[in-house]
Amino acid sequence: MRRFAAAFTVAIGLGALALLPACSNGASREPSSMLPSAGMSGLERSWMAGDTTNQDLFYISDRGTNKVYAYAYPQGTLEGTLTGFHSPAGICVDKTGDIWVSEQGSAQLKEYAHGGTKAIAVLDDPGEIPVSCAIDPTTGNLAVANYYKRRHKGHGSIAIFIDAKGKPTFYNGSQGLYGYFCGYDDKGNLFVDGTSHVSGGFLFEELAKGSAKLRNITLTGGTIYFPGQVQWDGKYVAVGDQTYGRRQGAAGIFRTTGAGGKIVGVTTLTGYGDVVEFWIQGNTLVAPNYSARAALLYKYPAGGEPKKIVSGLRQPFGAVVSLAHQELRTAE
Repeated sequence: MRRFAAAFTVAIGLGALALLPACSNGASREPSSMLPSAGMSGLERSWMAGDTTNQDLFYISDRGTNKVYAYAYPQGTLEGTLTGFHSPAGICVDKTGDIWVSEQGSAQLKEYAHGGTKAIAVLDDPGEIPVSCAIDPTTGNLAVANYYKRRHKGHGSIAIFIDAKGKPTFYNGSQGLYGYFCGYDDKGNLFVDGTSHVSGGFLFEELAKGSAKLRNITLTGGTIYFPGQVQWDGKYVAVGDQTYGRRQGAAGIFRTTGAGGKIVGVTTLTGYGDVVEFWIQGNTLVAPNYSARAALLYKYPAGGEPKKIVSGLRQPFGAVVSLAHQELRTAE
């Protein structure tokens, strides 16, 4: 067995679950309890450097420190740290610039105002292990990709919180979806990737706007080996591949037609593999990199070598860009 792509741990009672993608030699691993879960980082207070309400920020979750870091965008200078998490994973942002953090250890989603240091809302994702989240731009609904059901030890689900409030409605995948990442397009269709409880292979599915059932989509024109971030880039549904054809030192982002199922192009991120979640902001891509222990900024869709490296992280996982006065920019 050679090195693995990004691994992350989530607490299950007194044990932990290790999610490991395909090995570079083609082998695969099932979830196990080999890795210890990190404890909650509650000894330090969250902080922000002065008034960050007028500063564009990008946030990176770090599973190694149980913190979420806020950096000036695109400069990369550290502007603040959010603490007190237990296994923070994916991050998403709403139209006002508030961010939501998926916290696996507590099975909760926590909301922070742009530049804020205290959670302003907490939603329970009961019995699930949330990996990532996304906000519907047409309704404000919050979607969560769940990997696993704690109590029943079954496959995961998609949870939808109407208007990002209250209790969720759960949707199961067509082939026993272990949910990893999800993202909405501009019309409110939700796309999710993960692995199949039936075959163990990669899955790509859609919960179309107004639908009550996930639909499997077979992608043509390329092969994605292990699920990465899903995000609308303004024209296409971008889908990441953490292992990118099991190549060493590279990650791939496939541009797809979404419901059409066609891969129309690929962005190759060279220099480092193990990109987990990423965030596309215009022509810049922010990519936490597990093996580099850094957040890497690339040109998008050109890819290639990173144009900026923000180091000092341990196990970076999630990424999002929150623009100051984002609601005004969205309306333009």
